[in-house]
Amino acid sequence: MLSDQKKIFLVDDNATNLTIGKNALIGKYNVFTIPSGEKLLKMLEKIVPDLILLDVEMPEMNGYEAIKIIKSDKRISNIPVIFLTAKTEAANELEGLSLGAIDYITKPFSPPLLLKRIEVHLLVEEQKNELKNYNDNLMEMVKEKTKTVINLQNAILKTVAEMVEFRDDITGSHIERTQSYLKALFEKMVERGLYHTEVSSWDMNIFLQSAQLHDVGKIAISDSILKKPGKLTPEEFEEMKAHTTFGKEIIDKISKSTVEDSFLQHAKVFAISHHEKWDGTGYPLGLSGENIPLQGRLMAIADTYDALISERPYKKPFTHEKTMEIILEGKGKHFDPSIIDIFVNVSHKFKEISETT
Repeated sequence: MLSDQKKIFLVDDNATNLTIGKNALIGKYNVFTIPSGEKLLKMLEKIVPDLILLDVEMPEMNGYEAIKIIKSDKRISNIPVIFLTAKTEAANELEGLSLGAIDYITKPFSPPLLLKRIEVHLLVEEQKNELKNYNDNLMEMVKEKTKTVINLQNAILKTVAEMVEFRDDITGSHIERTQSYLKALFEKMVERGLYHTEVSSWDMNIFLQSAQLHDVGKIAISDSILKKPGKLTPEEFEEMKAHTTFGKEIIDKISKSTVEDSFLQHAKVFAISHHEKWDGTGYPLGLSGENIPLQGRLMAIADTYDALISERPYKKPFTHEKTMEIILEGKGKHFDPSIIDIFVNVSHKFKEISETT
């Protein structure tokens, strides 16, 4: 049926050439005869053909001018164009090909040769489209597979992190809250351009996923210390502090068993550095200032806020206002002063998160 046939625009200012060309193609293709470059462009506003046969020498707008306009329009730039010309000089042919034409056919043309050249080029275009569709489908399959792997990875991370929470008698979605706190800080830092060079290289999703493992080292701490209702002795506190180095060691071991470990690199930094303090009095390495990794400086605020507003075996929860007061007192001592300024700007979000998560 005509509707199933490929559409071909035949463009020539010579009525005889249009008739000969149409008679050669009719029956196999749905042929539109067009007498000028200007009318070609108007037709292209309504119909997108499968191929254009374009005369080079036409008055007002020649074929070279018409193809330049076609190739500059993304909607129609992929339509294959074959030039029809009486010129046989190599320079003319090279000019047309350089403008995006796929072939040259000299006039007067042989109808069988014209049919065969069109058939070959349409087949090439069809194969190109099939290859593109295959690649698009393949990319979609890869995306779906990647999404599945990421979801599995997140589920494993969350399960491990929740096991740590359970052992530590921490309830009330501590993991989700700290991730949400970090997201609020991260987004405001990006908005303000704070630590732009470092933050711009991070994938926020990976950054937040890996934060779940910041306390994974507590798996190696005994229950008698983790669940002690009172204050820890100096010896017990030293053992508790070791959860940071245990966490790094655990993540290092996991990292050696996997090829893709970008999320583990963040996790390792979170684990080893989230108890360091700006003034150098933290642990385990006693780092100070910007020598403390940025991940650790951010987690220090998120983790401290959540610990203060939460009930623990050894304390009642503080109010948001009291928690704010304590954290602000730690500006330049416990916490990075620049990030505390960011924290103040998003503190209302911290409050909302703590009340709703």
